Amino acid sequence: MKENKNIEFKSNFNDSVIETLCAFANTKGGKVIVGLDNHGLPVKNFRVGNETIQQWINEIKTKTQPSIIADADLKKVNGKDVVEIAIQEFPVKPVSFKSRFYKRVNNSNHVLNATEISNLYMQSLQVSWDSYPFQNADYKQLSIPKIKSFIKKVNDGGRFLLPDNPREALQKLNLIHENTVSNAAMILFASKNLHYNVHVGRFKTASLIIDDKLISGNLYDVVKETMQFILSHLKVAFEIKGKNTQRTEIFEYPIPAIRELVLNAIIHRDYSSPSDVQIKIFDQKITFFNPGKLFGNIELKDLKGDRYASQTRNKLIAEAFYLTKDIEKYGSGFIRVRKEIEEYLTMKFLYTEQGNGFLSQLNYTEQTKTLFDKTENISNQKTRNKIGDKKDIKIINTSINSLKSLVLKQNEKAINLKVGDKVGDKVGEKVGEKVGDKVTDRVTDKVTDKVTDRVTDNLSENQLEIIRLMKKNRFITTIEIAYKLEISQRKIKENIGKLKEKGYVKRIGSAKGGHWEIVTKFN
Repeated sequence: MKENKNIEFKSNFNDSVIETLCAFANTKGGKVIVGLDNHGLPVKNFRVGNETIQQWINEIKTKTQPSIIADADLKKVNGKDVVEIAIQEFPVKPVSFKSRFYKRVNNSNHVLNATEISNLYMQSLQVSWDSYPFQNADYKQLSIPKIKSFIKKVNDGGRFLLPDNPREALQKLNLIHENTVSNAAMILFASKNLHYNVHVGRFKTASLIIDDKLISGNLYDVVKETMQFILSHLKVAFEIKGKNTQRTEIFEYPIPAIRELVLNAIIHRDYSSPSDVQIKIFDQKITFFNPGKLFGNIELKDLKGDRYASQTRNKLIAEAFYLTKDIEKYGSGFIRVRKEIEEYLTMKFLYTEQGNGFLSQLNYTEQTKTLFDKTENISNQKTRNKIGDKKDIKIINTSINSLKSLVLKQNEKAINLKVGDKVGDKVGEKVGEKVGDKVTDRVTDKVTDKVTDRVTDNLSENQLEIIRLMKKNRFITTIEIAYKLEISQRKIKENIGKLKEKGYVKRIGSAKGGHWEIVTKFN
């Protein structure tokens, strides 16, 4: 036998035996074998009297709170007497020993902190923190429009049918009781900002931040804004082929996997912690940190398999996202992440507990060429003027800005590309068949014009692109512009401010309900 998370050896009976039994009772049960050394061998001069075992059982009972009653039996190991003391997982947790609480982690005892003690207590009662009343809150502090939007989304999803009356709907889901409002109801629908934040940023190095944003508010809006920020900073690959120049966009990471990890961090975070959810985007890595370790009896090794019992820290919040079909079923998020990254052959999915939280990560070493058949990296096209006899162009591992830069550079130098036959002055006018006048929707108008011909009144290329996007869609938002141009929203706002100052654009109406008007004509 060897010591493990369920078995421990003790050379004699003392307080450390009771401490270990207490840890077993707070976890999944276990047994202590008294009379063995650390190697599992009988110790010399170990003796058990007629009343010894009963005395030990009584001492365990009196020194634990609530009292636990262990099973103790006399056993033989290599012909020598030992005592096996076993305890089952206790139904009402946590159990304390000398006013301290323990749980079993691997083959050692871990002292519980205040949050872990609270969580263990709520688990034993089969309730969650988010079901408790929010301090000094009532129904009037909830946003009725947010609740109505939630009801519509649930009813449209078809998993459950809620009444149209907001109060009745929340009562049906146990989010409110008469005028008592739960923590979950406030976090989901509060009319004021409770500042449970998601801090997301784009990093060049661990200390160099390119862009960041602090997002808080209604959880559904937080998920949406967080995803928009992440997408605006991801690289996008393009596959362009066929007579009609059909284009396929391939993101740097599988978007469903990113969404699963965002939802996991927000839904399963410990809302009693003052820490924020933190998402960091690096060149070839993205990390997700949420306060709160794995909940319940789930261990890191359990997450590697496809079968583990789901234990949810915030049951009501998780149920709300399930009913709106934002999550499929409890405990399946990591399974879907692994499935989504299967085609990204160099991508890894890592996760661990860190401090008082949980950290998950997606990273890759390179954008693999085997992701698509006969894929070419755009960097290979920069150094040559001929593509050969290929019938399509496939571009991968590049951002929109690098693509635009390449096109403009080619225009300035009047580079002629050939695909079988002469294409002329335009980039990609023929790729097997005619590609058309556009390389992408984001590099618009005639690409044969030189940069100097297109820059009017010292406007930057980004400002020209902003104007063209506004021409296409006068209701476009700054977030959508940032996403399309792969520039931070802050930079977009700065450029729009300069365009307003120069009198090229103006805003008609409110920020939410208005639209853009182009004052100066552009070709």
